[in-house]
Amino acid sequence: MNIQSFLAIGGMFILSLTSLRFNKAILTTSTVDIENKISLTAISLANDLIEEIKVKSFDKSTTEFPTTNVLSLTSSANLGPDAGETYPNYNDIDDYNNFVRNIDAPHTEGYSVTCVIQYVEENNPNNVSSNQTFYKKVTVTVTNIYLSYAITLSFIFTLK
Repeated sequence: MNIQSFLAIGGMFILSLTSLRFNKAILTTSTVDIENKISLTAISLANDLIEEIKVKSFDKSTTEFPTTNVLSLTSSANLGPDAGETYPNYNDIDDYNNFVRNIDAPHTEGYSVTCVIQYVEENNPNNVSSNQTFYKKVTVTVTNIYLSYAITLSFIFTLK
């Protein structure tokens, strides 16, 4: 073998490495693009549920008139739909406690949307209260097998 053969083999080797790097970059970009679409869809699904909940009454005791008595609100143990209430006919925020809905989007199937409602303290909405308060925290979590982590959005509703 002469020097020209070694140069040709070396050139092919460099071309192969460059081609592999280029293909890896394209594949990584495609993966990131798909993950972004899935994440944005998950955020939209969580936000849609929060927007749906925003139009509901704060509590079943406030569907017609507001209250100033915190003890008239639904107890923490009874948060959730009342007997006979089914989605989509919920009438107040706490009906969505432990709500689960599975959604298939056009480009990705298998989203799971869950919702938890909790009373929180007035001065520190990060602390859950076991007693009724005029503050309810709605936490919506969206999962999908293609998401590397769950998407969680929270919103505080108040009667004050």
